[in-house]
Amino acid sequence: MREQIHGGDIYRHTIAADFSVNSNPLGPQEAVVRAVRDSAVRMVHYPDVQCEGLRNAISSFEGVDASEILCGNGAAELFFTAVLAVKPKRALLPAPTFAEYENALRLVCPDIRYYELKARDGFAVQEDLLEELDAGFDMFFLCNPNNPTGVVTEKELLGKVLQKCKEHGTILVLDECFIEFLEEPQRYEMQKYRGEYPELLVIKAFTKIFCMPGLRLGYAVSANASLLRDMASCMQPWNVSVPAQEAGTAALEDYRDYLEATRAFVKEGREYLIRELDGLGYETYESRANYVFFKGSPGLYDQALKAGYLIRDCGNYRGLSSGYYRIAVRSRQENERLVQWLKQL
Repeated sequence: MREQIHGGDIYRHTIAADFSVNSNPLGPQEAVVRAVRDSAVRMVHYPDVQCEGLRNAISSFEGVDASEILCGNGAAELFFTAVLAVKPKRALLPAPTFAEYENALRLVCPDIRYYELKARDGFAVQEDLLEELDAGFDMFFLCNPNNPTGVVTEKELLGKVLQKCKEHGTILVLDECFIEFLEEPQRYEMQKYRGEYPELLVIKAFTKIFCMPGLRLGYAVSANASLLRDMASCMQPWNVSVPAQEAGTAALEDYRDYLEATRAFVKEGREYLIRELDGLGYETYESRANYVFFKGSPGLYDQALKAGYLIRDCGNYRGLSSGYYRIAVRSRQENERLVQWLKQL
């Protein structure tokens, strides 16, 4: 059995609050909960293998044609199918970043290289990435904002990265699963450049922003019809369930107020946690997502677990050592209780 390397392991721990998972602290929309409940009567039917209704809803949300969308069983399935479709011989990964990129690549890619994100740079991507890309790769993964740091790669640099990928024929898998938590996500979304860059594959999920990790729902956007077709051929049929399709469609029917409230709530909570952690002597970084990345003392994870708090120990991320942690923005009461506990250490 594969070792669990992610947060959210509430099944093997007794906890009072889970800070290890970065889902929307406001919880799912009521319309989504209703849609899941109402979908129960349709469990006797197979799901729509084309996800037609869901893709049409995503099309309106993203401002792209439905033919440029591929739905998956969470973003993770799409990372794996992208790798299986491209079959890269050489790939580049930032470090630290989301572990499933590497897990997918290890299935087929014999040569994986790493671009080190350095603590002295605040774990931000630097211009020297462009030199790394000049070495020539079949595939490059980039998460924006990055997981686990929450650090954003600025749009100007992203544009240069895209140009480098175009020059070298490198497929850029751009993970934007946390981008909707940014105060101005439209400044950083790159799918608008898909026509100019067929090398671009943007992947998003309902998991985090719409708080439905248990339903497993993600999607890819690209103008590269051949790539999407090859990815689809690597998927099992009926991979997106009836409840997931109906929940995703419901989430996008009336989302503007929900997303605005989410961004305001997350900003307030994130700034509170960073301010309090800084005051306690922890080293924090410039996260702009719905979580805070910081350096503390080794052993904090176990101490927190004993107190009933599940936090993300980031020591198993490539490029990080023991003592790095990530905590999600939760409710005000949960955030305050965690801070009070930290003050007692």
